[in-house]
Parts: sequence; structure tokens; C-alpha cells
Amino acid sequence: MADDDIATRAPESDAQEAAPTETSSAIPGDSRVDQGPASMGEHCTTDRPTPLGETPTGEMTKFADVDTYITKPADYPHSPCKLLLLLTGGTGVHSTNNQLQADKYAAEGFLVVMPDQFAGDHAPGNAVSTETPEENQSLIDQVKQGISAVAKSFTIDMWLARHTPEKVLPHLHRVLKAVAEEFADAIASGGGVYTVGYCFGAKYALLLSTPPGKEDVAGENADDSKVEEGRVQDLPKIKAGAIAHGTQITKEDFDGVAAPMFVVAVEDDPLFPEEVRIDGVKKMKENGLECEEKVYPGVPHGFAVLGDYQDSKIVESQKDAFEQMLGWLKAH
Repeated sequence: MADDDIATRAPESDAQEAAPTETSSAIPGDSRVDQGPASMGEHCTTDRPTPLGETPTGEMTKFADVDTYITKPADYPHSPCKLLLLLTGGTGVHSTNNQLQADKYAAEGFLVVMPDQFAGDHAPGNAVSTETPEENQSLIDQVKQGISAVAKSFTIDMWLARHTPEKVLPHLHRVLKAVAEEFADAIASGGGVYTVGYCFGAKYALLLSTPPGKEDVAGENADDSKVEEGRVQDLPKIKAGAIAHGTQITKEDFDGVAAPMFVVAVEDDPLFPEEVRIDGVKKMKENGLECEEKVYPGVPHGFAVLGDYQDSKIVESQKDAFEQMLGWLKAH
């Protein structure tokens, strides 16, 4: 995790520096961005309030012994549909907001498979956040918040160390192989699997979009690689993908991407540095890959994940990002 092109540490600050500084985010609902690199933000590990009156319509099941949320179009299997693999941020497969996000794609005609990338170990501190303007907090509250942030920073770093490509990719490979057998009709209808990745999941949408041989960089060293020998060659191909405000992404993650890719990003996002994004998009285009990007200013990292915000600009950007990603998938 010592790559110059990737942020590797969660936000840290001394308790006495917990008061707002010039590095504090001015975006309503965003977490403070302290000086120094960051690995995951508040929006990667904490759900926004769920939109009122909305409840998930899919179901939890297991594929290859991996907990998986499945949600289908209302007319499936009577009408053909495409299969979409949705990869979440740290809040994981049991997050109501993530399930509702999957339902939104299902309502647009996709059979959505959302697997548990973390083997039941979602990011620590997963809870519903509330907007508490820092100017309304007492100094003591701000100091307490600073101490808590340092503790959470350490915990997140430990959690990330448990969820590397060597650990996560084998889970996803097993799910894809099982899904290919269960929903062969949907994969055939789309000519492959479509994928979207948010925050943590964005990196894996890129890695899974890399053809066999190149993607094995992680799989060959996986703990259960012997059991899964040949699994990459047997997997359905990724037809097209879209990622939103990725974390832990390196320039090298774009090297072998072979599926058309849409990139949603946040302006001045330390979790998805501009130089990584620009280099990655340039590399995909140089490789003859169809790709587009859209950068949203004045919104927090994680804005594209379903959840309520008080700021109308964030609300509109969230809707627009979904429409952009959805349109890209449908066009391919």
C-alpha cells in the first residue's frame, strides 16, 4: 500500500487539530479531508439516510457459498434481460441503500447480482450518517470527533489489509462462475456480464474487466487458487462497465481493461487522485478502448451511492450520475 499513485492511509489528525481548518470540506454532508493521503472516506463506510418510503424488493441468497443480493426485472424470465454485477463500497451487500441501488438497475431491465465482497466483514463503523454542521459543534465535540477519527483511521487500515485483490477476487470469480450457470440466458442476452462498481467496488470492476492472463496477477497468489485453477478462463467476459468515485485504484489497474468503461469522478477527490484518473483514461483510449468520463464538482466522495442529502446540488448530481452510468450500460 506504499504506491505514490494511490492514497494508502485513512485521514489522521491530532486531537488538538480537530477544529475546522482550511483543509475542511465545504461540501454539505461531506467528511473532513485532513492533510495527508486517505484510503477511504466516510461515504465509503457509512450509509446516508435511506430515502423515505423505499424498501428493497430483491432477495438475499447464496452463490458458491457467498451471500448475494439478487434483484430482477418485473417481467423476468418472460422477457429477456442483461445481467449486471454490482460491486459496492465498504457498506456491503446488506446495506439497504446498496440494495435499493441494485433495485434501480433492475427496474431498468437488468438482472442484478450484488455479491458480498467481504465475506461478512463489511467496513467498520457502518452506520447511517447524519449531517451535523461543524460550526454548530462545540470545541469539545470537535476534539472528541478528532480522536474518534484517528481510531477509525487505524481500524479502516486494518480492515483494508484483510481485503486485498488476493482475497476479494476469488470470491467474485466463484460467484461469476455460479451465476453463469444459473442465469445463462441473461448472460447470453447481453453477450456477457455488465458491471458497475462504487468506491471500493470500482477497483474490482476494472480488474474483472481485464482478460485472462493479465488479471491473474492477483488470482495466482490467492489462498485458494489451487481450488480455482482455470476459473478465470471459464468466466463470462465483462461486456461493459461503469465505475463511480473509486478508492484504492492505481494506474496499473487500468492496464489490461478490455471492456468499454464509463468513469464517474469527484473533482479534487484525494481518494481517486486526478493524476490516476487522467492517466487511466488516457491509457484506455491509447489501447483503443471506448471510454468516457464525467467529473462532478462540489459533491462529496460517495455521492453517486443512493442516499438522502439536504443539498439539492448533490441530489441532482446523484440522479445525473445514475442516468449517465445507466445510459452507458444500455448503449453497450
